[in-house]
Amino acid sequence: MARLPPEWTARRVLIAVTSGALVGGLTGWPVAALLTVLAVLTLPGLLVPDRQAARRTDRMRALATWTEMLRDTLSAAAGLEQTVLATADIAPASLAPETRRLADAVRSGRPLPVALRAFAEEADDPLADVVVAALVMAVEQQGSQLAPLLGELADSVREQVAVRQRIDAGRASVRTGVRVTVSVTLAMALGLLVFNRPYLDPFNTLTGQLVLAATGLLFTASFAYMSAISRLDEPVRLIGPPAADLLAEGEAR
Repeated sequence: MARLPPEWTARRVLIAVTSGALVGGLTGWPVAALLTVLAVLTLPGLLVPDRQAARRTDRMRALATWTEMLRDTLSAAAGLEQTVLATADIAPASLAPETRRLADAVRSGRPLPVALRAFAEEADDPLADVVVAALVMAVEQQGSQLAPLLGELADSVREQVAVRQRIDAGRASVRTGVRVTVSVTLAMALGLLVFNRPYLDPFNTLTGQLVLAATGLLFTASFAYMSAISRLDEPVRLIGPPAADLLAEGEAR
């Protein structure tokens, strides 16, 4: 199981194998059993709504809002540390746990740059890394133009949110096409099995199984291509485990 894709849980594998055994027993077609196992393992990722992408977009929107809150509070002549503390408890809900832990770390006496890097590591978001990098540079180098920079960062994040929403809409249309294709194919296959079983008798032969295998491979290739064109690669993070390791090493010294 450790070598399988993370979405292939033990429960899904069990359901896939059971479904394949049932289909194979009902039809007597080993190729149909194998295709059923593959379909149960892979199709849910294309058929169900992409909740992970929705959460990612929501967190990006929350990050833009929090960045604007930092800018506005900082513009009111509050120091950066006080600004972080003042906005931590009123940050958007999807980012609130991380900002509250950031505030707790600052209140406990942890240096602000260290607490900010820990926040970036916990948020695990490339855009959060950019905001944190600006804040850390302002603390360590006494930057005087932080408020305008935060405003520009917030605008940039909101632009990326708009782009991502357009991409998500395109991906949703791809998923709708997959749902229609799968639904029509399954409905036709079930209808033939129930109402016109003799029509499928040619698949009982070796040649029929080879034709079914070729058809299944074509479907698999099509769905794999749909999945590839709807996948969105995330940008490289600026603050990650290597940066955290260097920070820990510096503190030890």
